[in-house]
Amino acid sequence: MKKSLVLFAHPYFEYSTTNVELIKVYEESGSFEFRDLYEEYPDFHIATFRERKRLPNYDRLIFHFPLIWFGVPPLLKLWMDEVFDMNWFSEDDHPLSNKDAVIIVTIGGKEENYSTEGLYETTIDNLMQQLTLSLKVYNIEVQEIIAVHDADDLDQEQLEKICQEIKKKLEI
Repeated sequence: MKKSLVLFAHPYFEYSTTNVELIKVYEESGSFEFRDLYEEYPDFHIATFRERKRLPNYDRLIFHFPLIWFGVPPLLKLWMDEVFDMNWFSEDDHPLSNKDAVIIVTIGGKEENYSTEGLYETTIDNLMQQLTLSLKVYNIEVQEIIAVHDADDLDQEQLEKICQEIKKKLEI
């Protein structure tokens, strides 16, 4: 099992039944370090150097968040801007090279709406390009993007199935 850091960013977590259930995957396993960015940085003041010091200690980064207006939540975007600063990138022998990442994104909309022929005429992979490109710059390989559609309307049985799929994909 790879040593993994979960960077969770949900501005309205307490209202998300789906995400409350999904994060139990990390808690039950005990194999992940879980960081809720909205809990750690309620004032949006990112401790950039602390974050940069923390990241090299992990083999895998897991970004877990809801899709908000076709992108990442504002605090995660700020975290990316400050932690993945281009000045840090320019260091030789970068400490994040050759790590991998998994993106878990919850979406209130239906899966068929997120296709080139769907309502929004784009895919989740396309909407995640800002994050995936940021990771690629640092030579971090995105292993998978796990999209959980209809997140506001899933019943307990569907949630349990999704949790089992995520456990399997993360090799828990």
